[in-house]
Formats: sequence, structure tokens, C-alpha cells
Amino acid sequence: MNLQDLVKVETADTYLDHAFRAAKEKAEALREKKDPVRIDKLQKSKTIEKYKLNVVAQVLSRAMEKILRAIPNFSELPRFYQELIRLRLDFHEFKRNLGAVQWMMEKSKSVQKEYANKIYGARTFEDINNHRRAFYGRIASFLKQIDPQLKSLDEMRRTLKEFPAIKTSLPTACLFGFPNVGKSTLLAKLTTAKPEIKAYPFTTKNLNIGYLKEPGKKIQIIDAPGTLDRFEKMNDIEKQAYLAVKHCADIVVYVFDPTDEVPEEKQTQLLENVKKYCQEIVMYVSKTDVADEKRVKKIKAAAKKQGAKEIFTDVEKLKQRLLKMPPKETMPVEKKEVVADSDEKGSDDDAETGSDDDKNYNKED
Repeated sequence: MNLQDLVKVETADTYLDHAFRAAKEKAEALREKKDPVRIDKLQKSKTIEKYKLNVVAQVLSRAMEKILRAIPNFSELPRFYQELIRLRLDFHEFKRNLGAVQWMMEKSKSVQKEYANKIYGARTFEDINNHRRAFYGRIASFLKQIDPQLKSLDEMRRTLKEFPAIKTSLPTACLFGFPNVGKSTLLAKLTTAKPEIKAYPFTTKNLNIGYLKEPGKKIQIIDAPGTLDRFEKMNDIEKQAYLAVKHCADIVVYVFDPTDEVPEEKQTQLLENVKKYCQEIVMYVSKTDVADEKRVKKIKAAAKKQGAKEIFTDVEKLKQRLLKMPPKETMPVEKKEVVADSDEKGSDDDAETGSDDDKNYNKED
């Protein structure tokens, strides 16, 4: 899933400027248009002012609808993204923000109808203008009430854009192991990805993703940083890696460094931890071009005693093994209801200038 294209959520003032400008331009065009038959000036004024109300309501309701449509239906997202969103965002605040947008979309339509009827029944030009000004004031008041929610929603959008674009429908292999054991180098050899590779720990600052391809076959490979330490001690990237192994990995390629970079016992212990989250694990021994050959053999023998069935030192053989992965099974998503909190609303019976209810959309749940 790719969340990089989520549209920016503007401020209330920006939406109002756009709506009012559109209404003015369209009304001027209508005013200059010659009528096929002569009509009463009062009636024409009513037509133009009702048209302006309709344009404002349409622009705002469509803007709110665009926000709602741009946000994925989180109850249908893969578990990886469901957990990542709950981890990174205040989920209840997110629901309240969406509820505010939904409320504004509905309010713009209902208030437009209310004031269109008032203009229809107006008997003077002054009454028409007063009703139009009252509508503008009400609609601006409503939108400014939810300005904090719009700003909060845009902050959340920026957070969502930072999420890794993992294709959960593809067979997926996660490269796992201690920092600086050669995971990023292996990713670069297996795929066309170009991760940052440097000779110091914690080079990987995000989930690097690449694709192993051959005609009719595509395997997703994720370079997952972290050591599966206690969850509360993990940084954000390590938590993403943990969730990727837990929810996305069909197989884990455990990268074992035979040099002295990381103690052998620590790497063995981490391998045992990985087994808790993924049943299918293959082992790749890295840096064999610089490691002691006897030590490599010793590590492979020890791994076999621990139950390792597949151990690779050759990248091409590992590549062929991964290409044998079966297609991803389509698993039903565990749906959790995500409903926009839209119970808190201003009253439809409030005064034209805006009652206290208008000004208190946000209340404690």
C-alpha cells in the first residue's frame, strides 16, 4: 500500500477563500448573461444569490468529501498498517477529526437549503442580501470551528506519508539480523534497490524495500532493521521492522555475520527470537569472502544442530530459493470498525449569527 499520495488538508481560511471566490466569479458570469425573457429584478437577484449559496456549499462539501475519500478505509487495511497506525497516531483523535469533516460536509448542505428557502421567500433586496450574509457568516463560523481538526488531520497525513509502501499482496521475504551484518548489501544484490551502505551500525534509517523479479514472478524483499528488543525500547523504525516480520514476512532470511563484528552467541540468540514471529526461516552467512573459512563451516554446522534446514552462502542460490516462494495467500482482513466520531454537532436550529452550540463542535467524549 502506498500512502504517499494523500492530498493536503488545507486550513479553514483556505477553503473559505476558495469557496467565496468561486461563488463571486460564477455569480458575476450569471449576472452578465442575457436573459432569454425579461424577468423581474427581484427574482433575478434571488436566482443569483441562491446560486452563490449553492456554489459555496458545493465547493466546501466536495472539499470535505475529498478529504474523507482520500483517507483509506482503515477497517479494511492489512494488519500491518492497522497496527502501525494505532502505534503512530492517536486513533481516537483521528476518528474525531474525520467526524468533524463529515459534520462540516453535511452542515454545508443543510444550511444552504435553509437559506435558499429564506431567500426564496424574501420580499426585498435588503432581505435577500441579509440572508446571503447570514449564510456566509454561519458557514464560515462552522468551518472555523473545525480548523483545529483540519490542522491535526494534515499533521496525521504527513505521518501516514512516512509509512513504508509495503505491497502486502506479494510474497515477502524479510532480511533480519544485527546491524552491519550485511543486510543492505544483500538487498542490493538480490534486487535493484539501492540502499545506503556504510561501514557503521544502524545505517538503515527506514525499511528498505526491493523486488526480486523474473518473468511471471515478483518477490518483495524488506531490509528490516532492529534486534527485536523489548517493544517499549524500540525506536519507530525498529517497531516498523517488528510489525513487518510479524505480519508481512512469508519467510525470514536471517543474515549471520561470521566475522568478529557481532558476537556469535548474540546472533544465535536473536535467531531464536525471530523464530517466535516467523515459522519459515532460512539462513544466509554473509561476508564469506573475508571471513575465516573454518569459522564459516563451524557456524553452519552449529546452525544445523539448532534445526536450520537451509543455509546459504551463495547469493544466486538464495535468489533461486526465494523465487520458489508460492503466491501470497489471500487472507481475510480482520475488520475493526472505524467510524468517524460525528455525534457532536451544532444545532440546526441555532441563530443566524451562530449560537453557542455552533461554537462548541469539539467536546470531551
